[in-house]
Amino acid sequence: MGRLEGTRAIVTGAGSGIGRAVAQRFTAEGAQVLGVVRNPRDVKLLEAEGIAVIIGDVADYETAHRAVETAAVRFGGLDVYVANAGLWDFSKRVEKQSPGELKAGFDEIFGVNLLGALYGAHAALPRLRDSGGSVIVTGSNACFRAGGGGALYTASKFALRGMVMQLAKEFAPVRVNGVAPGATNTGLSGPSAFGQQDRAMNLDAVRMSAMADHMLLGRISQPEEHCGLYVTLASKTESSYVTGAMLLSDGGLTISV
Repeated sequence: MGRLEGTRAIVTGAGSGIGRAVAQRFTAEGAQVLGVVRNPRDVKLLEAEGIAVIIGDVADYETAHRAVETAAVRFGGLDVYVANAGLWDFSKRVEKQSPGELKAGFDEIFGVNLLGALYGAHAALPRLRDSGGSVIVTGSNACFRAGGGGALYTASKFALRGMVMQLAKEFAPVRVNGVAPGATNTGLSGPSAFGQQDRAMNLDAVRMSAMADHMLLGRISQPEEHCGLYVTLASKTESSYVTGAMLLSDGGLTISV
């Protein structure tokens, strides 16, 4: 029997990277999973792996509502909402942005990284209260330190950490936690406001090599390496007394500088 046998979960950003790895791992551990993706090409791949799928933009509340109601109908309820979808800003400096770009970039990055998670938590809360479930967000080493991105990305992740702490107080006894990965081999893209929508973090070999040089473990991580923490936080027995936490999974980066 898997560690998540009988668990009903939603994972946003499930089309690639950490989101897809978490959706796959949850499924392997016995969970029923609904993935939320932006790109229609991801649907068949996930469905072939036994993962139900809806298409939507997490920055739109309707997507969160539809995901929760779809899970409730298909699975009979909801135990875990994983707000994983995110955007990076490729460390774009504020001085290199026009005022218009700064506003548009703010709206897009915060819309996905923070508001998308808040929408999901809000929509899922009644179902999670019924099941005694939990919310898990994907943070970043940028929740704790500068240098993990530009000002907009870093600010969004600091805000996400604060949101986890506040929602843990407001939602209790529903648990709210996060995982903070660092330097991961993932195709994380950026906002269209910066023309970064088709870029991918892991396609920049120079950048990835520089990241590896800063890690205590001497390498970047693979998405699958973070999944055990998500499983632990999703389990009602393994982490039943953990709430308001942001668990680091960053190869020691946060303590190395």
